[in-house]
Amino acid sequence: MKKVFLLFAGAGLFMTSCVSNPEGEKAETTDAQEVKEAVEESVTYTLNTEESTLRWEARKVSATHHGTVEFKSGEFYVEGSEIAGGRFVTDMSTIVNEDLEGEWNEKLVGHLMSDDFFSVENHPETVFEITGVESTDQANIYKVSGNLIIKGISKNITFNAEVGEVSDTKLTMNADFNIERENWDITYAGAPDDLIAKEINFKVNLVAYL
Repeated sequence: MKKVFLLFAGAGLFMTSCVSNPEGEKAETTDAQEVKEAVEESVTYTLNTEESTLRWEARKVSATHHGTVEFKSGEFYVEGSEIAGGRFVTDMSTIVNEDLEGEWNEKLVGHLMSDDFFSVENHPETVFEITGVESTDQANIYKVSGNLIIKGISKNITFNAEVGEVSDTKLTMNADFNIERENWDITYAGAPDDLIAKEINFKVNLVAYL
């Protein structure tokens, strides 16, 4: 009887310790790459930080949390009709959670800003610098690569993005991808019976004007 109890207890612990990652295609991650600088012939589109959005989603066994982070600045470099580069900065002090209220909301946001996660006091910004943009066999879908800098750690990620518009006045891009947080030293595992998923999902909507 004791062995049976231990078997079921172990199975229960396994079930409460399993957690799935947020939905989204995992970005390919490699070492940081050289960033292509804007050339004299390129045209700069400036990010509209009010129209652009960065949404995040993270999961643990017992809950899914989601919210936003605000962009601080950004720009695309365009040569002809092709995106040649870009640089985007987010203000990590603007982390917002949208699924909790009151004290629990404050606790979660405070924890996300702590050294367990994004260490915002020491690293108030995150940066993404485009290192390459390649067309795919799908219309308006491009493979975008860039150095993502979180907590001072730079890794190159590659993900698919949809370019919705490149006109004489406006440029838009959307992307939906996951990163594995441990690559940026975000290693807090959560409680033993309420583990946190290894991946974070980002949904990015960029709107820039000439």
